[in-house]
Amino acid sequence: MCGIVGYTGPVGGTGALDVVLEGLRRMEYRGYDSAGIVIEADGVLSVDKRAGKLANLEKALTDEPLPLGVTGIGHTRWATHGGPTDANAHPHLSADGRLALVHNGIIENFATLKAELVADGVQFSSETDTEVAAHLVGRAYEDLGDLTEAMRAVCNRLEGAFTLLAVHAGEPGVVVGARRNSPLVVGRGEGANFLGSDVAAFIEYTRQAIELGQDQVVTITKDDVAVIGFDGAPAQTTEYHVDWDASAAEKGGYPNFMMKEIEEQPRAVADTLLGRTDAEGHLVLDELRISESVLRSVDKIVVIACGTSSYAAQVAKYAIEHWCRVPTEVELASEFRYRDPVVNEKTLVVGISQSGETMDTLMAVRHAREQGAKVIAICNTHGSTIPRESDAVIYTHAGPEVAVASTKAFLAQITACYLLGLYLAQLRGNKYEDEVRELLRRLAEVPDQIQQVLDSIEPVRQLGREMANAKVVLFLGRHVGYPVALEGALKLKELAYIHAEGFAAGELKHGPIALIEEGLPVFVVVPSPRGRDSLHGKVVSNIQEIRARGARTIVIAEEGDDDVVPFADTIIRVPQTPTLLAPLVTTVPLQVFACELAMAKGLDVDQPRNLAKSVTVE
Repeated sequence: MCGIVGYTGPVGGTGALDVVLEGLRRMEYRGYDSAGIVIEADGVLSVDKRAGKLANLEKALTDEPLPLGVTGIGHTRWATHGGPTDANAHPHLSADGRLALVHNGIIENFATLKAELVADGVQFSSETDTEVAAHLVGRAYEDLGDLTEAMRAVCNRLEGAFTLLAVHAGEPGVVVGARRNSPLVVGRGEGANFLGSDVAAFIEYTRQAIELGQDQVVTITKDDVAVIGFDGAPAQTTEYHVDWDASAAEKGGYPNFMMKEIEEQPRAVADTLLGRTDAEGHLVLDELRISESVLRSVDKIVVIACGTSSYAAQVAKYAIEHWCRVPTEVELASEFRYRDPVVNEKTLVVGISQSGETMDTLMAVRHAREQGAKVIAICNTHGSTIPRESDAVIYTHAGPEVAVASTKAFLAQITACYLLGLYLAQLRGNKYEDEVRELLRRLAEVPDQIQQVLDSIEPVRQLGREMANAKVVLFLGRHVGYPVALEGALKLKELAYIHAEGFAAGELKHGPIALIEEGLPVFVVVPSPRGRDSLHGKVVSNIQEIRARGARTIVIAEEGDDDVVPFADTIIRVPQTPTLLAPLVTTVPLQVFACELAMAKGLDVDQPRNLAKSVTVE
C-alpha cells in the first residue's frame, strides 16, 4: 500500500508534474485514500494534496496548475495515523516550508519524537507520524546544510518501517530517499533519474533499475545516483533490467485488470515452470542457495503466509507431505511469532508473499531465522525485502499484478510450491527421477488446461450476473479442494462484499449444515473420482445432504464425472487433472464468478474498498 514517486529530469522536456502524476497513476493498484504532489521549480516548493482518489488531485491541478519544474515527488496514502483528509495527505512540510517529505510505512517511535518537537514549540498541522519526520529532517538540514546527511541523521533516530523521499528548496534538482523495511527502487534514465515504491512508477521512461538494500539512503540528480548506508559508508547496489514494459500494466482491452490477470493465468503458470530442468531433465532450482545436506536433514516444514497466499500454503502442505513425507505445518504469518513456535536448525520455513513486502510475513521470516531455521521465500517481486532476507528464493514469474485481489499470483505461488515439493522429493530420494519427470510433464500440461477452462467460461460469467443479488454464498471442498473453497469465498468477500464462507466438506455435519436453507447457493469443489474413490463418494454425499435441505448446488467437477449430475443444479466442468494439481484449474471458475458478480453490482473489482495490494504494516 501507499505509492511513492520521485523524479528529477527532465525527460525530453517533460515537466516533473506530468512524470510524477503518471507514476502515481501506475501505482493506483496499491490501494490508497489520498494523493499529493510537490514540485520544486527555481528553488521554490509548490504543494497540492487531496483526500480521495487521484482524480481529485488531478482536477485541483487542472483548476490551479503547479509549476512544471524539473523535480518532484508524489504520494498515494493509505491511512494509518489520522484519517484520509487533505491535511493528513502527503507531502508534509517542515516548519519553515522549505522541505517537503513523503513516507510509506509506520514510524513506531513517532509519539516520543513528536513530544520532543512540541516541547520545542513546533506546531503540527496533521495527525500523521510522517509530519514528525518532515520536521526532523527540516531541522537537521538547518544544522547540517546537506539534505543527504540530514536524511541519514534522522533515519538513525527512527524506529519501524519506512520509505522516505524528500526535496528541499535549498538543493534544487535533488531528491533524497531512504528505506528500512519498506520498498524503494531507483530508475536510471538518460538525463533523468527516478525513485518509486516499485518499477511501475517509472517503467514508461526506463527499464534500468537499481535495487536498494536495507538501511540505505539514495540521492538522485538528473545525472547521478549515489547510495550510502545509514552509517554514512558508500553502499553496494545491484542494477538489473526490468523484463516487462509499460503495456504489461495496462488493461489491454479488458474491462478491468482483474479480468485481464485471470486471462493471463496460463502464461503465469507456464512462465513459473520455465527453466526448471537441466539438460538431463532433472529438476533444478537455481535460486535455492541452501546446501543439499541441510535440505536432506530437514525434519519439519512450516509454510507461513497471509490471506490468499495462506491458501496456496495449504495446497503446498498436501503436496509436500504426500511427495516428501515430511511433516508440514501451515501458519498464518500474523500469528506465527506470537505463539512461541517450535522451530530450529532442522526446520525449513517457506514464506509466501506476492509483493515480498508483506510485513506480517517479513516479521515471521525474521523470527524463524533468529531461531536457526532456514527460510525459502516464494515471491513474485524481484529485489523485494522478503527474498533478500531469506536464505533462498523461488521467484514466480506471474508478471505485474495490478488488481488488488490476487489471481494469477495465487496460481503461480501454488506452482512454485509444487516445484519446491518435487525438488525436495527428488533430493531426499522420496521420488524416483522418472516419477518426478512424469509429474513435471503433467504440470506442464496444466497451462493448456487452464486455457480450456477460460475458453468455456461464459456460463460462469452468466451465473455471476444472475446471482448479483445474493446475500450469502457458501463453498465446500475436501483435500486440496478445501483451500480452493476458502479462496473462492475470500474472492467473493474481497470483490463483491458478500458474506461468503469456505468449509471443509467433512465438517458440514459438525455445525455448518445449520446454515443451509431454501435457495442458498453452495459451491462444491468435487475431487476426481480417479483419485481416492471414498473421498469422491463422500463429497457426492455432501451434495445430496445440502440439496435435500433446499440449497442451490453449484458443482465444480472434472469432465466425465457423471456421479454428480443427479444432485447438481449447475455443473461447471474442468479438465481431468491429477488430484494434487487440481487447484490450478478448479480455482479459476471461482475467480471469474466473483469478478463477474462484483461487476454486475457496479463495484470496482480492481480496487476493492479498504484493501491494499501490499500490506506493509503489521
